[in-house]
Amino acid sequence: MTTKPVLDSRRIFFAALLLILFAGTALFAGAKKEEAAPSNPPVTILVAAAASLRNAYEQEIIPQFQAKYPWITVEGAFDSSGKLQTQIEQGLEADVFMSAAVTQMNNLVKNGHVDAGAVKPLLENKIVLIKTAGASTAVSGFQNITAAKMIALGDPASVPAGQYAQEIFTSLGIWDAVKAGASLGTNVTEVLNWVGAASAEVGVVYATDAASTDKVEIIAEAPAGSLARPVIYPVGQLKASAHPAEAKLFIDFLASDAGLAVFRAYGFSPNE
Repeated sequence: MTTKPVLDSRRIFFAALLLILFAGTALFAGAKKEEAAPSNPPVTILVAAAASLRNAYEQEIIPQFQAKYPWITVEGAFDSSGKLQTQIEQGLEADVFMSAAVTQMNNLVKNGHVDAGAVKPLLENKIVLIKTAGASTAVSGFQNITAAKMIALGDPASVPAGQYAQEIFTSLGIWDAVKAGASLGTNVTEVLNWVGAASAEVGVVYATDAASTDKVEIIAEAPAGSLARPVIYPVGQLKASAHPAEAKLFIDFLASDAGLAVFRAYGFSPNE
């Protein structure tokens, strides 16, 4: 009668020991299985974006996206939207295109490079007249820009900011005079740099460009009614993308709360 409790306690001990060993083996096997699970293969996508987006993309958007999706490397090609449109039409293997105007995106849709259903009119910007910081000028607004000795504009043939400038000055009835005294930049960043370096007295850029440097000051925003439409930045996935799933992840990130917060910090407004 005195040995039964001892046997029972031994059985309980060994049963508990077996359970512990079994659980440890299962956990180890699960960990090994998780380690052996295949990871996402590395992928590189190319994003062709307007020059005015470069700071936001390189300083915040791309690093945040790559931290969230570490297997995806994002490379950026930044230039005037018109040049990027031409490069895409000539075979640039981009996965995503974001332009500074709807015209270039519409052209790519029309020519079969982008699916219209894949385009998001994501952001809005403003057109402003700037001068070199600390410098004096007789120019007080768009209406008397011809008082400047040197005017810098984006080339309307390929630069959306230049196209907007042409529209503004045409509405004011002074485009021919403005064009005669203007130097035409290959993209809006070049215009910004010319004014910042005092190579040009005044220039027309986006509000976000003017906010990106202390080398220029804003004289005025585009006059009310001088533009027929808002300055919209659409983004879309290229049909020929070799990595459509990753391209969609990037576009979704741009439109996410985190992405829009970055754009707001750089002076853009969500297009709502």
